[in-house]
Amino acid sequence: MDNPGDAGFEGAQFDPDAVLWVRGVDYVTGWRDATQAAGDLGDALTAAGVDVAGAKIRASTTADGSGVVRLELSSKTAREVAKLARLAAGQWRKAG
Repeated sequence: MDNPGDAGFEGAQFDPDAVLWVRGVDYVTGWRDATQAAGDLGDALTAAGVDVAGAKIRASTTADGSGVVRLELSSKTAREVAKLARLAAGQWRKAG
């Protein structure tokens, strides 16, 4: 899941025929950025100890060409991520 082509990482499966293209919009740059961000997110989740076996991270773009990362988690994993986010938020508040 950490790199393009790994199980759960779906950013590398871009299908240019499956989208509507608008002339003049740079979708490739946004998609590349989203692919990198998806890899970063997968790495961070793994480093935080989150069980990402059933997670799906997808790189995509919006209509204006901006990169988008879509994250799909099981309910159990979503609760783990929410707990980690709350803990991190508490630490950031104390540090600030």
